[in-house]
Amino acid sequence: MKELEYLGNKDLLKLPKTAFLASNTISSETVLRCYDWATEMRNQGKCVISGFSSKLEKDVLHFLLKGQQPIIMVLARRMYKVLPDELKEAVENNKLLIISISNATRQSRATAMTRNKYVCDIADEAFILTNSH
Repeated sequence: MKELEYLGNKDLLKLPKTAFLASNTISSETVLRCYDWATEMRNQGKCVISGFSSKLEKDVLHFLLKGQQPIIMVLARRMYKVLPDELKEAVENNKLLIISISNATRQSRATAMTRNKYVCDIADEAFILTNSH
């Protein structure tokens, strides 16, 4: 793993963190449960750490960005050259930290696995969803 690169509020690393990981194939009933979980995390102001790369993870990020709770996004590729518009306000308001763990241009299976391990290693608890039918 390369030296980590940071963008945003590094003080978020000091907070208790809940990891959120979800595979790309999740049942629809699980998706709804996940939305409820994301809303609860947002309402409780709890720090969530994730790669936010699968479809469900991106949906959860969308819910979280509507709140004021802290968010840590870990990229399995190099840091953004241009910050996506939906992330700018959260970075400016010190509620988002983006960490890059790889110099890769794009996320690969290997960099995603490294990222997920890092997320779990620094989290205090985890909410992980794998293939379910």
